[in-house]
Amino acid sequence: MPSRRVWRLACCVKISPEPDRHSRARQHSTPIAYRTCEGLIEVLLYFTVVFNPWAFGTTQSWSVEVMNITGYSLGLLLLFKWLICWRTGYRPSRWRPLGSLDFTAAILTVVVLAYCLISAVNARMTFMTYPLLDYRECIRWLPHSYCAPWTWRAFGEYLGLALTFWAMRDWLLGKTHEERKSQPSPAEAWKALALPARLRRLLWILCANGLLLAIEGIVQRLAGSNRLLWLIQPMVNQKAESQFGPYAYRSTAAQYFNLVWPVCAGFAWLWARAARQARHAGGLVRNRYGAWLVPAAILMAACPVISTSRGGALVAAGMIPLVLLGLLFANHRGHLGRKIGIILLFVLPVQLGLFLGWDQLKPRLERMFSDQLGGRTGIYKVGELIARDFPVFGTGPGSFSQIYSLYRTDDAPKTIAQAHNDWLETRVDMGWLGLGLVLLLLAVVALNWFYGEGIPAPAPWVAMIWIALAGCLVHARFDMPFRAHSVLSLFLTLCCVLLCVHKKGASSKAP
Repeated sequence: MPSRRVWRLACCVKISPEPDRHSRARQHSTPIAYRTCEGLIEVLLYFTVVFNPWAFGTTQSWSVEVMNITGYSLGLLLLFKWLICWRTGYRPSRWRPLGSLDFTAAILTVVVLAYCLISAVNARMTFMTYPLLDYRECIRWLPHSYCAPWTWRAFGEYLGLALTFWAMRDWLLGKTHEERKSQPSPAEAWKALALPARLRRLLWILCANGLLLAIEGIVQRLAGSNRLLWLIQPMVNQKAESQFGPYAYRSTAAQYFNLVWPVCAGFAWLWARAARQARHAGGLVRNRYGAWLVPAAILMAACPVISTSRGGALVAAGMIPLVLLGLLFANHRGHLGRKIGIILLFVLPVQLGLFLGWDQLKPRLERMFSDQLGGRTGIYKVGELIARDFPVFGTGPGSFSQIYSLYRTDDAPKTIAQAHNDWLETRVDMGWLGLGLVLLLLAVVALNWFYGEGIPAPAPWVAMIWIALAGCLVHARFDMPFRAHSVLSLFLTLCCVLLCVHKKGASSKAP
């Protein structure tokens, strides 16, 4: 019989002094309704991963509404799971119990959503069509918006993303039927050396979807088509060189690929490492299912250059050496041939990207500063003026494009939808207080690896996720990755994975 401590770690519940036979049966017998909710959540999460980029980057109102409904559905299913556990006394087997950092992240999520909701309800301006401004009274010491309709829209989108985040986290930490067994089958034993089954499946879907996106984007660029997915011509960026794949804005596509390819490269290393360890243990392992991850990572790493996005290419150029060094360090005990192979593999995406995209990218890089970053310096000046006038609470989430027209200077574009600087735009929309809350939430996610509990995961693979997130944050200084729902959703997905893993997971102590 397992000890009381092991039982607590395996079931994530508080142990009663003498659990009776019926309570133990309830804990181990999964209710049908609970399994149904788990299955629906899994399907919706896969749908989110696949739909976001293929729906033209989820940059249009109809696609954002679809994702919002999906997020609300995931939140309801998560609530149903909790109600089932409460009503039946069922305690699901999980990889780890809730920790203090989980509660901190949950509280910060609620606070950020409440910040947006209060800004919309306590609006200073309910309607805006320049020069007609409809003002109303508000509580000045609370967050308040100067464009209530856009703030309500932003709140609805953030609520859907938050519900998706926590439904994904709850699903990832649950164990499958095979993982609940004390003795896994030989076919599953070597895979367990890599990652839990649910996390593996999510990564398979993400990498396979990224590979298909890369192939479609490269073929469309070589064909010279200016129709997204060969279907529609966007209202903006109508030239083929301004688009890439299903994205009407090539930079957004580059940002998406820069989030995916480091994770795919780390997953390929992790899969090969698990198979190698199993072979050393005397098992017969065929790693044919993970062999395609390497060419997938190569193609996706080349896409930011092929897309001719200046920011995406520069960020990828900074990330490739970091990923290379991380994998070389992870294989520092390997033989020389393996290290040379890793180096050559990272030369391939550079060569492929330069071969297919350098002729169009080179002139754009040469005039990067002569054209004032594509005319963005004037936008930055206007943004700084707005941020100076609304330093604490900002002008309201999602309101930048509307407030911009009131502050526009002669050297700035007449109308814009984004600031092309997400750090500045977030400071304008939410002020220093809102920006500080978001950064604090990111810090909690990062600290979970060091001080929390979670699924045991190798440090080199986790470092790949950090590199991907850091690259996106750097790119956000000069562009707008977080204004595209598909990029923001993928960023939060990787943050959710980080909140679930730890260098010394509680599951390592489980039987």
